[in-house]
Amino acid sequence: MDYQHVRYEVADGVATLTLNRPEVLNSFTRPMSAELQDALRRLADDATVRAVVLTGAGRGFCAGQDLAEAVPPDGSAPPPIAGIVRQTYNPVVRALRSMEKPVVCAVNGVAAGAGANLALACDIVLAADSASFVQAFAKIGLVPDTGGTFFLPRVVGMARASALMLLGDKLTATDAQAMGMIWRVVPAASLMDEARALAARLATQPTRAFGLIKRLLNASLENDLDAQLELEADLQAEAAATADFREGVAAFLGKRAPVFLGR
Repeated sequence: MDYQHVRYEVADGVATLTLNRPEVLNSFTRPMSAELQDALRRLADDATVRAVVLTGAGRGFCAGQDLAEAVPPDGSAPPPIAGIVRQTYNPVVRALRSMEKPVVCAVNGVAAGAGANLALACDIVLAADSASFVQAFAKIGLVPDTGGTFFLPRVVGMARASALMLLGDKLTATDAQAMGMIWRVVPAASLMDEARALAARLATQPTRAFGLIKRLLNASLENDLDAQLELEADLQAEAAATADFREGVAAFLGKRAPVFLGR
């Protein structure tokens, strides 16, 4: 598939996906989402890729839904909004969470609406010091989607999530870090260097174990303690059967640096 709205680059085991509609702050359309979904499927199946960076082109990360698609300016009938959510956003969130590889999100500018919640679906979020986050939905009479009502209360607590969604106030990257919404704020000029360095570091580690960790974290959002303890035991057995576990133990006993291959 040739992409027009997503840039797809792979180097040294790290894939970089760049939302590429900078003239509209990378706002989502169904064609851009289809490309992103295809790219995520490719990466999930590509054994040579062991970590992923997701970012945006230009001065914004993602401004959410392109309203020109949801409310056509020519007065034509808009597509059903539930269909947009189910076709444009839900598959992307599911692909990010089910991909058993670490995904680093580099938020380079405004992350609004679905764009803010897209970042929350990633594993580690870095943000430029100039970036911002806003739950913009209520400002136009809508409710949060793209998993926002699932992820945000879990990372910042119900009280803060309620205020952010009801008020729709812009949150600076520094405040987002202080709330525990993101991992770290970095200077804008070095954001991509730091994101790629972090992904490159992850790509050299036991990425099969990372996939199992993601599976456990996903399950922990719904499991009770007993179910989670049992799943930990099952997936620990799966991890212990990997070549990376054998290499990790051999390196520890041999007092050398391990060489993990993601197998």
